[in-house]
Amino acid sequence: MSIPLHDRATEAARYILAKAQGRTPRAAVVLGSGLGGVADAIKDAVEIPYNEIPHFVTSTVQGHAGKLIIGSCDGVDVVLMKGRVHFYEGYSMEEVTLPVRVFNVMGIQTLVLTNAAGGTAPHLKPGSLMTITDHINMMGENPLRGPNDERFGPRFPDLTSVYTPAYVEAAHEVAREIGVVLSEGVYMALRGPSYETPAEIRMMRKWGADAIGMSTVPESIVARHCGMRVLAISCITNVAAGMTSAEINHNEVMEVGERAGKQLAELIVKVIPRLVSANI
Repeated sequence: MSIPLHDRATEAARYILAKAQGRTPRAAVVLGSGLGGVADAIKDAVEIPYNEIPHFVTSTVQGHAGKLIIGSCDGVDVVLMKGRVHFYEGYSMEEVTLPVRVFNVMGIQTLVLTNAAGGTAPHLKPGSLMTITDHINMMGENPLRGPNDERFGPRFPDLTSVYTPAYVEAAHEVAREIGVVLSEGVYMALRGPSYETPAEIRMMRKWGADAIGMSTVPESIVARHCGMRVLAISCITNVAAGMTSAEINHNEVMEVGERAGKQLAELIVKVIPRLVSANI
């Protein structure tokens, strides 16, 4: 008989907190492809490999280190996922989103999600940063499908404001202060792992997608289900298929992510204390 989801999340949360050396994280950060450098900004870090945490699964994708990092971000205790797992790897939605459930059980209310994405809006060039204001779920699956545990949230959660408007505004304020150009837009999530065809991109642009990727939406939905507040930022690592004559290459995606990661790290380090202290 399988262990109930809430029990699994509780066991993992207890293990993490026991390894946290007295820290009590107040915010969680999930890093996308090639964005692992953001972890360098975390001070006095404790690292826990995913394969040591009860019920966690390990990423099989290049550019995702598979470590949970607990430390200080400008005086605020945080927990950071250096690499995520994806639906396209063959994991279930429950496995993909379990870390968000764990963070919720740990008492964390602030979640910052990042990803590498393809830009479909003309102004989004490789290296651009875009805060997500809304999403379109084209993954053909919902992470809340199946029995609902009311300890996490309601059967039918409202998704009007998945990405907390006050968090989006705080991100813009910090970006202006540090001189980082931060766009905003709608993120569309697909299953992957193949990149989209030019015809699909033309369709998605008409449907309102500014950036396209293969993650983030499941975590965002589960976070909203748990009553957590979410800030999500896409690092535009490539122009979507058909918008130029170039082919899309995962190694180049990671390289752009690593370069843009410096700006993203500065933005995240400065915005997290503001989100937590303001209790937005």
